[in-house]
Amino acid sequence: MKNTILSLFILFASLVFAQESQLQLLDLQLNNYEYPYEVSSITISIQNQELEMAYMDVKPKNYNGKNIMLLHGKNFNGAYWKTTIDALTAEGYRVVVPDQIGFGKSSKPDHFHYTFQQLALNTKAVLDAIGISNTAVLGHSMGGMLATRFALMFPEITEKLILENPIGLEDWKLKVPYKPVEWWYENELKKDYKAIKKYQLESYYDGNWDPAYDEWVNLLAGWTLNSDYKTIAWNAALTYDMIFTQPVVYEFSELKVPTLLIIGTRDRTALGKPLVSENIRKTMGLYDKLGKDTQQKIPNSTLVEIENTGHLPHIERFEKFIVPLKSFLKN
Repeated sequence: MKNTILSLFILFASLVFAQESQLQLLDLQLNNYEYPYEVSSITISIQNQELEMAYMDVKPKNYNGKNIMLLHGKNFNGAYWKTTIDALTAEGYRVVVPDQIGFGKSSKPDHFHYTFQQLALNTKAVLDAIGISNTAVLGHSMGGMLATRFALMFPEITEKLILENPIGLEDWKLKVPYKPVEWWYENELKKDYKAIKKYQLESYYDGNWDPAYDEWVNLLAGWTLNSDYKTIAWNAALTYDMIFTQPVVYEFSELKVPTLLIIGTRDRTALGKPLVSENIRKTMGLYDKLGKDTQQKIPNSTLVEIENTGHLPHIERFEKFIVPLKSFLKN
């Protein structure tokens, strides 16, 4: 038995080493990584600097007159929406997919005051630039917090709101001691391929890895090979602070638009778990409970729970994710 376990460990370590050795160094704005669709950008003047905000604007051949905007999560960028874009454009939707400032192909500023309000303004600037005045808004993870803020600020633009395993369904400040930006920064500097994959394996997929998930590890790990990785790490630390200190959970009752919650019930994502006791940790990120609680807070909302699914339903259980999404958009 011991020999079997040892053999499995050696095999896993060998696979990780092989994958890590094949990593591609990525530049700060992913110029050497190809997105699934053409990427454009706008220049926005904010906080005494000129920044580039990248986005995909995918127009279907059979446009039905409806639009949907997809907002990425904290550890991702617009590229991971490919299958969702394909499915929605096939239905006739025009799909807009921004990379937020600090993420993906957008600028990584040396200094920036991150707020969800500022990100919402930046996002609206993209819509204004391409002439879209009404859209459904879908946000995953951190993108769910941003989508909520966007809908609160711009209800006249937001036709429908979809929240896919959004974070921020609870206020972590009530349980987790505050840590300054420098603490988050030091944690980011320690990350490498092994640490990133370990986190995603445990937090997103409950120990069940599919080779298709490698791409989303490689995108983050490729940045760690860059001599300017400190810039990436600093922006990541600033956005962690934004997420921790700017909860939207208290404003769900103020939403005025039809809302769909798509929740993978196995998800246990929560900020600050390493900073609390085991007993407190067990009470955090309980999406099987948080989804139901949140649906009760949001007027005119519908909850779709996807069993045996973690933080990324549109990656892990695409068919179970896309069917209720398309139904909600049509009704």
